[in-house]
Amino acid sequence: MNRLNRRNFLKTTAVGAAALSFPARSWAAVPGANDAIRVAVVGFGGRGGDHISGMRGLKNKGACVVALCDVDQKILDAGVESFAKRDEKVDGYTDLRKLLENKNVDAITIATPNHWHSLAAIWAVQAGKDVYVEKPVSHNVWEGRKIVEAARKHGRIVQTGTQSRSSHAIKEAIEWVRAGNLGKINVARGLCYKRRASIGKVDAPQPPPPEVDYNLWCGPAPMAPIRRKRFHYDWHWIWNYGCGDLGNQGIHQMDIARWFLGEDALSPAVFSVGGRLGYDDDGETPNTQFVFHDYEKAPLIFEVRGLPDKPDSKEMDKFPSPEKDRGGSVAVIVHCEGGYILVPNYSAAIAIDKTGNEIKRWSGASNHYENFLDAVRSRKHTDLSADILEGHLSSALCHTGNVSYRLGKQENPDVIRERLKGEKDAVETFGRMGEHLAANGVDLKKTQATLGMFLKMDPKKETFTNNKEASALLTREYRKPFIVPEKV
Repeated sequence: MNRLNRRNFLKTTAVGAAALSFPARSWAAVPGANDAIRVAVVGFGGRGGDHISGMRGLKNKGACVVALCDVDQKILDAGVESFAKRDEKVDGYTDLRKLLENKNVDAITIATPNHWHSLAAIWAVQAGKDVYVEKPVSHNVWEGRKIVEAARKHGRIVQTGTQSRSSHAIKEAIEWVRAGNLGKINVARGLCYKRRASIGKVDAPQPPPPEVDYNLWCGPAPMAPIRRKRFHYDWHWIWNYGCGDLGNQGIHQMDIARWFLGEDALSPAVFSVGGRLGYDDDGETPNTQFVFHDYEKAPLIFEVRGLPDKPDSKEMDKFPSPEKDRGGSVAVIVHCEGGYILVPNYSAAIAIDKTGNEIKRWSGASNHYENFLDAVRSRKHTDLSADILEGHLSSALCHTGNVSYRLGKQENPDVIRERLKGEKDAVETFGRMGEHLAANGVDLKKTQATLGMFLKMDPKKETFTNNKEASALLTREYRKPFIVPEKV
């Protein structure tokens, strides 16, 4: 593994000099209650657009967007122009390293593709900036831990974009469950039933869009041939850059489920079952999958359903709850001895007893961006709703599940059921997965699902204990000079 220590890192990368030139702000320079917090948004072709509007909406709280950064020149120019039309000036950058040299920037928000999240956050922290980074905060487990180390080392405020953590409704529901009102938790289950169409198939590598600096877009990932029709967004389904719907959506629901369980480390055992089933395209990540995290208190299960059900097969209806409260395509259901909690979105929770009657309801959330600004002023990472440590742990649950899947092999459904028979919740989940696939014309006996590797982990060391190949996938080879440093 080619990793550099900090001394070599500073010698061999351009950003090293920038990081040395701009140390963390002195305490005397910390924004006061009336001082502006000058923000730069990095990557805004998608989710970053919400970062811009969110920060602009907090002008009365001192937020001031002063810079934009995107490797797509067309997106960057349009962003800068939109500010100019409002008589607001922002600086535009295609290279993050140049942005980080700007002394006029106090904090950055990151909404780049997943493979850039950790390196961008670490570089920003080293350059003395506070950071708001989108989920998943990392592309692998090792680099996620490095952000945590960097934030603590340099005294920076680093918020994760899991906005459900700013929901007082969900927090109150968790406290209510922990008080024993529904008895012991039996299983915490997250659902992502988002229908994802095929991304198609290309006959040959595609050229990068002319407006995109492809070297900068790839950054720490391999500068590989492009094998997808749509350059933007469909990187989610390519392993080099994305994490599938586990990392795209699953982190939200697994984060809430882990919050209910009160777990503050990775699971000691994990396995996954699934596949890219129902169509043949250039996507690599599974469109149908479940991950089983075997926590001691209760299992945490996350399910992905990407195919469109036929009208007579609506799997979400199999979970008993009022139709109007189900929350559409995503939800968390915490099954307890005396009923269950339904979390249908990012700001509500409903308690249902064993007979199916609603017994309590919570609703409401605070502004997640505002929480970040408040912590930037207080300089206390404990004031954050979603401190980077929480983001790292929940992101890592996505990654370990994907490691299991990637090391698995296709098996007959009878073999899979036999392997799962010791875990009744896994057997039940696999059964519903089969029904979902059958409703979409997929016969698992003809088109087999992948049974992932059953992996054991040392949660403290964050490494697998029974599979060296799996541990190797907890990090990656980084492309110079875009290297996540061993020592931050």
